[in-house]
Amino acid sequence: MAQQMEIDFDVPKFLHEERQKAPAQLQHYYTTFEDLYERKLWHQLTQSILEFFNQSDSAPLQIPLFRQFITEWENKINKLSLVSIALKAANNCSEIQDSVNFLNDIITKVDTDDTKDVYVLALMEAAHFKLLLNQYDDVKKAIDESDKILEQFDSVETVIYASFYRVSAEYYKAKAEYAQYYKSALLYLACVNVDDLSPEEKVGRAYDLAISALLGEMIYNFGELLMHPILDSLSNTEHEWLRSLLFAFNSGDIGKFEALAPHFSKQPLLQQSSEALSRKICLMSLIEAVFRRSSDNRVIPFSEIAAETRLSVDEVEHLVMKALSLKLIRGSIDQVDQQVNVTWVQPRVLDKEQIDGMRRQIEEWNNQVKKIGTFVGDQGGEVFAQ
Repeated sequence: MAQQMEIDFDVPKFLHEERQKAPAQLQHYYTTFEDLYERKLWHQLTQSILEFFNQSDSAPLQIPLFRQFITEWENKINKLSLVSIALKAANNCSEIQDSVNFLNDIITKVDTDDTKDVYVLALMEAAHFKLLLNQYDDVKKAIDESDKILEQFDSVETVIYASFYRVSAEYYKAKAEYAQYYKSALLYLACVNVDDLSPEEKVGRAYDLAISALLGEMIYNFGELLMHPILDSLSNTEHEWLRSLLFAFNSGDIGKFEALAPHFSKQPLLQQSSEALSRKICLMSLIEAVFRRSSDNRVIPFSEIAAETRLSVDEVEHLVMKALSLKLIRGSIDQVDQQVNVTWVQPRVLDKEQIDGMRRQIEEWNNQVKKIGTFVGDQGGEVFAQ
């Protein structure tokens, strides 16, 4: 029995039928699609498809257009554009698992040696939907695999980095891994234009970053976040106290911390971690006290540290040992003379007040140099050297 020949897909007929289903304001796109397809102008057709997919009214039309039309010429599309189009379509699947299945097909198509960067984009966006299904192990595997791939590139398209860091941040937030979330979320913001985010998203991201900075065990410098424009979105909102709390921590201001502590009841995570936050503000106060001193004046009596941190003198040694173990400072403890000799303090991203403090230190140093120069000139006379 003769095998039936495969019948070619009738593109014009499909586009005509879909055109009838489309809203009036979108129908002209289908005419353009057919014209560009017949003329094999693949780049222009890709751009037209992207423009169509960016129209909010096109959402219910995207899946059939992708599956029936775009797959006909997908080998002609730039792979980054193919994945970008597929991601928009995936958001319109009726079920989350359908979105995962849809993107899994795309992942297979871009899993080649030449398109590993685009593969990361598809893999991470599929991981986003898996995260919604609480498939945490699969998401972590995707993050680890993507991280290894990205390490092999000098650079990739910003949209790929943005996807990697955004989904990574979502995962670490779900797992309450605050330090990792903080890092990934800041890197994501470095990949996007913050002005393009909605006001609600700005506030949400600033809020989450603030909480993660406070609760992250190894985060003792908030300067990078404090200088980021995203934090300004908390101003004049119900969360403005959180912004003030970050500044209090960064400057080691225990008085301000205690004044803001009643707000912790608004956020259960902070309420549950109040003791850890008290220990953290004491460490921040110690770091700030050391940082404010000149490098030749860092032998600090226990009594001064106790006054700065509002601890008893008996508690100072344990505090300093904690700072040393966390590598926030380097130095030695003199238990006999009850003092600490600090030789190094962790580098910091400074806020404006701290920068101004450093400016004053430099001015003071400059004045001291001038005084020494004047003294040498007055007392030593002229010294000639050839």
